[in-house]
Amino acid sequence: MRTGLADGLVQAGRGAPRAVADRATSVDHFGDGAISPGPMRQRGVSGGHRAMSRLPDSTIARAKLGDDEAFAEIVRHYYARCLRFARNMLGDLADAEDAVQEAFLRVHAALPRYTEYGRFEPWLFRILANQCRTMRARERRRGEWLTPYEPRHDAAAPEAPDDSGGLLRREIERALRELPALLREAFLLYHVEGIDYEQMTAITGARISALKMRVKRARDILRARLQEVQSA
Repeated sequence: MRTGLADGLVQAGRGAPRAVADRATSVDHFGDGAISPGPMRQRGVSGGHRAMSRLPDSTIARAKLGDDEAFAEIVRHYYARCLRFARNMLGDLADAEDAVQEAFLRVHAALPRYTEYGRFEPWLFRILANQCRTMRARERRRGEWLTPYEPRHDAAAPEAPDDSGGLLRREIERALRELPALLREAFLLYHVEGIDYEQMTAITGARISALKMRVKRARDILRARLQEVQSA
């Protein structure tokens, strides 16, 4: 049952500036060499498929037993990344905040039944990804997704600089927005959130071979856009 307590814990545990989602689509967040014209650089070097700090299992166990502070710690630890992912998937910061809020409420409700110790992150992102899909489907039913989505610009979003770097960033962001949802999801999980293919399988339900193909196709599209801009 959803309670005001759970809502309050999510609100209190946020602690992430809205600007984190506005930075999310910058090419700087795509991982080292993710879309560079040359060969992919070695993962884990200055970004790339970077390792993320992991929340201790003891915190998850405490939250599972109803420890409110432990749950707030979970929210604080993951909120910025969840917001970034949802912002990139949905194209609007307000929608992303709603998706993350709902995802954490679902996590709070499901924690007493949680048994996947050591795999909390893919469990959380599976719930969030499903919520993003639900919201996208709802928007399509309202007729707002008949064309490739173009995110509404939030008032807090900084303007891109009027130079070659700014042009490149805008073109890459546009290409990312125009990717089919499955390709965009796989690319973001792997190159932005640093989640490996095994965990992505748990999140998406797709096979590793299919996920690798999605990431490759997304990367090829983005790389082609990058080459077009650089040769213009």
